[in-house]
Amino acid sequence: MDKKRICRWYDETSGMKRAYDQGKLDIHWIENYCWNGGNGCVRKMRFETEGYVSPDYVLPDGSVDETLKRWVQNKD
Repeated sequence: MDKKRICRWYDETSGMKRAYDQGKLDIHWIENYCWNGGNGCVRKMRFETEGYVSPDYVLPDGSVDETLKRWVQNKD
């Protein structure tokens, strides 16, 4: 993947990266949003415009993944 297209927020602090690395998130989300410069990502837009950090179970399109939500909540 071309490095300059990777979203600037796709790093070890990213809930999407952590979920993907753990096998909890389909590559579709990563390829279409995180590896596409963050284009169309609601999480990125809200963070950059409002300073709002979305919960780790909110997907790039703004929807909630209930399976991911249970995983995130049970990690604590």
